[in-house]
Amino acid sequence: MRLSVPWTPVLLALFGYGVMVLGAYLFQGRLLYFPDTYSRSEAEQRARGLGLALWTEGPGDDHGFIPSLPVAGNARGTVLVFHGNAGSAPDRSYYVAALGRLGYRVILCEYPGYGARAGRPNERSLVSEARRAVEDALARFGPPVYVWGESLGCGVASALAGDRTLAIEGVVLLTPWDTLPALAQSKFPFLPARFILRDRYDNIRHLKGFKNRIAVIMAGRDEIIPNRHTRRLYDAIEAEKRLWVFPDSGHNDWPASPGLGWWEEVMGFLRGEG
Repeated sequence: MRLSVPWTPVLLALFGYGVMVLGAYLFQGRLLYFPDTYSRSEAEQRARGLGLALWTEGPGDDHGFIPSLPVAGNARGTVLVFHGNAGSAPDRSYYVAALGRLGYRVILCEYPGYGARAGRPNERSLVSEARRAVEDALARFGPPVYVWGESLGCGVASALAGDRTLAIEGVVLLTPWDTLPALAQSKFPFLPARFILRDRYDNIRHLKGFKNRIAVIMAGRDEIIPNRHTRRLYDAIEAEKRLWVFPDSGHNDWPASPGLGWWEEVMGFLRGEG
């Protein structure tokens, strides 16, 4: 009796699944990072068009973008913004408009491999460069320094908060997750996602022990990061915290217009005023 024939479809299915898992492992960076890339001259051109300038540490070494004109009077602090996984830092100029009018110096930080920055995006490179940006901001401008993460940037901001050598006054997390493996597993239940991910972005672990205030903002109809992952993170935060919910907003259509009251509410909370 030949037993190999009935097993052929099973073996083919197992082989196909193995190829799919291997492909997901090898190309996971392309599933997580969607950078918009361009030349340094184009970065300078984009910056000028938005009233920004490259924020540099040295020749050819850019942290990101900063408003061309300084904040009128004494700034209330510096907010370093770490954006989501798509596009590049200048796409988030709405932070400059919203927080600048409240008296904050806003720095739109750029990731390695995004925009005109060299390098390859991964958790280690993003967090390492973000740490350098915070250190530079503290050295140039002094405290208080706040970090603001949006989506992927929440993983970067949380890792910075977990670095006890950095004097971070407060953290804002907009549409965050608990851990990337948990999120990936829920998005791809047919793959062993939590076991094959190289980048972990464990926001729960990174925020443990952070002593200052943490603001969390959730989009009620977030189609990218299910609300349960945001709430799981919020429930795990031990520091003083507050949750804002935009019930009718999705992941990319939350109310970003300058002048809306929630911007001042969030920053007032971080200052200890609410």
